Amino acid sequence: MARHLITSALPYINGVKHLGNLVGSMLPADAYARFLRLSGEEVLFICATDEHGTPAELAAAAAGCEVEEFCTRNHEIQARLCEGFELSFDHFGRTSHLANHQLTQHFAEQLLANGFLESRVTKQVYSLADGRFLPDRYVEGTCPNCGYENARGDQCENCTKTLDPAELIHPRSAISGSTDLELRDSAHMFLLQSKLADRLRAWIDDKGSQWPTVATSIARKWLDEGLQDRGITRDLKWGIPVPFEGFESKVFYVWFDAPIGYLSATVEWAQLAPEGETRSFESWWRTDQGAEDVIYTQFMAKDNIPFHTLSFPATIMGSGEPWKLVDQLKGFNWLNYYGDKFSTSQHRGVFMGDALELLPADTWRWYLLSNAPETSDTSFRWELFADSVNKDLVGTLGNFANRCVAQIDRHFDGVAPSAGEPGDVERSLVKRVRGLIEEYDAHFNALEFRKSAATLRAIWAEGNVYLEEREPWRAIKTDPVMAAMTMRVALGMVRLCGHLSTPFIPAAAQRLVNSLDGAEVLSGVGSELADSILEIQAGTPFDMGGLLFARVTEEQVADWVLRFGGAES
Repeated sequence: MARHLITSALPYINGVKHLGNLVGSMLPADAYARFLRLSGEEVLFICATDEHGTPAELAAAAAGCEVEEFCTRNHEIQARLCEGFELSFDHFGRTSHLANHQLTQHFAEQLLANGFLESRVTKQVYSLADGRFLPDRYVEGTCPNCGYENARGDQCENCTKTLDPAELIHPRSAISGSTDLELRDSAHMFLLQSKLADRLRAWIDDKGSQWPTVATSIARKWLDEGLQDRGITRDLKWGIPVPFEGFESKVFYVWFDAPIGYLSATVEWAQLAPEGETRSFESWWRTDQGAEDVIYTQFMAKDNIPFHTLSFPATIMGSGEPWKLVDQLKGFNWLNYYGDKFSTSQHRGVFMGDALELLPADTWRWYLLSNAPETSDTSFRWELFADSVNKDLVGTLGNFANRCVAQIDRHFDGVAPSAGEPGDVERSLVKRVRGLIEEYDAHFNALEFRKSAATLRAIWAEGNVYLEEREPWRAIKTDPVMAAMTMRVALGMVRLCGHLSTPFIPAAAQRLVNSLDGAEVLSGVGSELADSILEIQAGTPFDMGGLLFARVTEEQVADWVLRFGGAES
C-alpha cells in the first residue's frame, strides 16, 4: 500500500488569511487527506507558516514589535484559525525553525558544489527615501509585458511573467511610494535554472500528464519563453543567513527557503514524536531511505505554480541527492470577491477569523469546496453562499436528517424499529447509491472537488427521494410494519451520509455518525458501503441533538454585504 505525503502551499505570516487563500491550497488539501484516511491509507499532511522576507519585517515594524515576536504571535493565530476550520495537519510548522535554516543552507551548498549556483554582481534598486535596498517584491510599477500598473518586481500577478525590478515602467517603492530610486551594484547568488531546463521539461512532460491544465500550461509557458536563472539571495536582515564568504550581510530569498519548509516541517514533526514512538523524516522524503513508495501531492493557487513546477524542482534536481519530487500537483485558479481580488492590505473580502465568527466552519468548507476555482477563476458572492448553504446543507442533508428525527421520535421512541424486511424499493436505493459511491471515489482520486461535492450532494438527495417514495408519515397509519422498515433503512442512510461527508463537513459528519449510538462505525469508501444502508440494528438509539444546520436569512446577507462589501455597496 502506498503512503501519501500531502503539502499545502504555506500561508504567509503577515496576517489572517482570506477565503481565497483557504480554498486555493489548505482546504482542498485537508479534504483530500481526510478522504485518504477514510479510505484506510497512511497519510502525512504537512504545512507551515512562511515567515521570511520583507513583508514580515514591515508588518512587524507596523505592529511595533521585533519580527521574531511578530512571527510567533501570528503563527499562533494562524494555527488557531486552521484548527477552527478543522484542517487536519499532522504538523503545522514554521519556516523560521532551525531545521529550515539547516536544510536551506545544505541545499545551497549542494547546488554550489554541483555547479548550479554562481555569484553575479547585479543592479539592485535602492530607495533614497527609505534608505535601503528594495527587494524585488517591494518595487512596483507597470508590467512591460501586459501593461498591468501594479506589477511587482519579481512577477506580474496579472500575466504571471517573471520580472526584474529594473524592467518595470515607472517604478516606485512599495514601502513609501517614492520614485526617488537608483540602481546600485550588489553581489547575489543565482540558481542556474537554465542549465536544468531540459530536465525540468522532461519531468513535466512525464508527471504533468495528470496535472490540471493550469499547472502544466504555466510551467510550459515559462520554459517556452526561456527559463531564466534566478537570484536566491537578498539584501535583508530577516531570513536564513547565506553561508558563503562575502555574503555575510545577506539572507536567502524567501521563495528559495519556503518550499524547503515542507521538508523542514516534516523534520519538526519527526522531532515531536511522542515518547516511545520513532518517526523518520527521511522515510517520507528520501527515495534511498524508504520514500520510493510515497505518493506526494501538492496543493496551491496558480500564482505559486511556477515556483513549485520549476524553481523548487530545480533545487531538488540540482542537489544531486535522492529527494522526493512531487507526483500530483493540484493547482487552483483564484477565488475573487464580487469580481475583484481579495485584499489583505485593504481588508477586502472575508477572512478566516471573520468567517468563523459568523457561521460554523462546515458551512464555509462546503461552499468553498463545492465551488472551488478548479478550471477558472470564480467569484465569492454572499447571495451564492447563502443559496448553497440553504439548498445543500439545510434543504438537502439537514432536511433528510430532520425528517428522520421527526419520524423516529414521534413513532418509534427514538430508536431504530425492528419490524419489516427491505423490498425492491430498498434494493433499488442500494443500487443507485452504490453507483454514486463509485463516482465519488473516482472523482476524489482524480482530485476533482466540485464533482466530488456534486456526487456527495446526490447521495444526500437519495435519502429524501427514498422517504418521498415510501412516505412513512402516511404509512404509519396504514402499514406500520413498512413504515418501521423504512425508517430503519433511512437511519442506514444517515450513517452512510455521515461517513462519506467527513472530507467536506467533518463536524456535521461526526454528529451524524454519533447520532446512532452504538452502531457499527463504517470504514473505507468502496461501493460495498451501499450495503450498510440495510444493516442498522433494531433498537439502535438515534439522537441528533438539534438541527444540523441553520438557514441563512436575507437579513443576514444584507448585513454581511454592508459589513464586508459587495456589489450593492
